[in-house]
Amino acid sequence: MTVELERTLEALLFLSPEPVAPEALAQASEAELHEVVTALERLREHYEFERRGLVLRELAGGWALSTHPETDPAARRLLAGPRTPPLTPAQAETLAIVAYLQPVSRPEIARIRGVGAESAAATLLERGLIEESGRSQFGAVLYRTSELFLRLFGLGSRDELPAIAAFEPSPELEQELRERLLRAGEARSAL
Repeated sequence: MTVELERTLEALLFLSPEPVAPEALAQASEAELHEVVTALERLREHYEFERRGLVLRELAGGWALSTHPETDPAARRLLAGPRTPPLTPAQAETLAIVAYLQPVSRPEIARIRGVGAESAAATLLERGLIEESGRSQFGAVLYRTSELFLRLFGLGSRDELPAIAAFEPSPELEQELRERLLRAGEARSAL
């Protein structure tokens, strides 16, 4: 049980951005508190003995995996680059349309969204989440999701995207989507 418990604790600590109390680890791993404490000590010794890039530390009333102090200069260099801001709602909508309808053109994206997609598509291209995939019969650039998109979303292929049929919006969101589609249809018929 010790090796399996150590593996489980290691995974739990890896997932947690904050130190985790031994009691919480015991509850999550369904183990006795004394077994958890022993396994944590063994894990700490293992990391120290193997001289790994990670260390197991007891901090702020809990346990946490952190980088070894000797790796600090390299970690600072890696993380010193500018942080990528989160996607805006327009960018997220555009990315979803590309993901599910690829290959798809900007005019098609704009028609579906009911607003222009130039800025959102340009940002997604710049971030490497989408890429060009040829041209439509009318000459418009077609877009598809990139390998980076797959990695960031933990997908092996585009076939692993969740089924659209599984999407169950709240009644409020459903009403909002219905109104947006009606407005887009009205705007289109006015042309």
